[in-house]
Amino acid sequence: MTNSTAQALIWTGNSLDVLDQRQLPEITRYDSYTDAEGVAEAIKSMRVRGAPAIGIAAAYGVVLSVQQHFSDSVNWHNSVFADIETLAQSRPTAVNLFWALDKMKAVLAQTHENIVDAVTECAVTIHADDLAANQKMGDFGATLLVGTKGVMTHCNTGSLATGGYGTALGVIRSAVAQNQHLKIFAGETRPWLQGARLTVWELAQDGISSTLIADSAAAWLMKSGAIDWVIVGADRIAANGDTANKIGTYSLATLAKQHGVKFMVVAPTSTIDWSLENGDNIQIECREPRELLPACYDVPNSLVSAWNPVFDVTPAALISAIVTENGIVLNPSEHANGIRSLQK
Repeated sequence: MTNSTAQALIWTGNSLDVLDQRQLPEITRYDSYTDAEGVAEAIKSMRVRGAPAIGIAAAYGVVLSVQQHFSDSVNWHNSVFADIETLAQSRPTAVNLFWALDKMKAVLAQTHENIVDAVTECAVTIHADDLAANQKMGDFGATLLVGTKGVMTHCNTGSLATGGYGTALGVIRSAVAQNQHLKIFAGETRPWLQGARLTVWELAQDGISSTLIADSAAAWLMKSGAIDWVIVGADRIAANGDTANKIGTYSLATLAKQHGVKFMVVAPTSTIDWSLENGDNIQIECREPRELLPACYDVPNSLVSAWNPVFDVTPAALISAIVTENGIVLNPSEHANGIRSLQK
């Protein structure tokens, strides 16, 4: 098993190099950040995206903050925690962001002979653990695809969205590595076109062929019988299995149910928010209308506006399998304890 050639984040020891995913596939450019404020802006502006990658980037942002403030004054803690709050406000839906920041705060709360080394070790471990988890999920999920003729994926869930290898795309990578002959379809994923710009590009970098479709072609693809599974990632999963993911996921799950296509969610356990009984209280991020509006309507007093939620919530009843590094739960809505078996 090998990693994808694409890397969203590169830690140098004193800076975080972030692949500007807004420029792909035409331009491959890394921006270098040396403070937490810059990392927060990279997350907010979608230079880095994908729940696991957001969490990893935030952890490195805390390291940069400690490096910057540790020797400045006796009040360096205040400066670092102000930076942590800035990082926390960068994206509201992805629980990995808050999970990673909590990990970093726990290290800061302890007494260390060298706090810089301690927070750095924690961030590097978060990054390495995510890669290892992705590879486990890939192997687990691939077992569900044996005999499958085709799959569809949504948004980007590969190395660009994680610490490496990917979640849903990691399952596809593992299946291909096991010589499973899959036809892979990727939805374009409007409005940011992560499928069209990122997923098919990332697969091509690894020599894996794929077919891009318009989002609105998904139902007709399913009716054609070309796919057996839809495979997606997640930004937050409630304790009962309700899943927040990129806008359009709920639509795909509903369509899959109608056409007898199975639906797989692949995410590390850090994505599970055990404090939420169900998905009703998951905060859904809405972004600027201008991301949707033609320029002619993005003017004062325009009669045309736009509603731009970037996530939706898929009920557990529409999900055939949730795959994590701790194992698989089939048909999570049928389990009295939801997905608690994954809580190890």
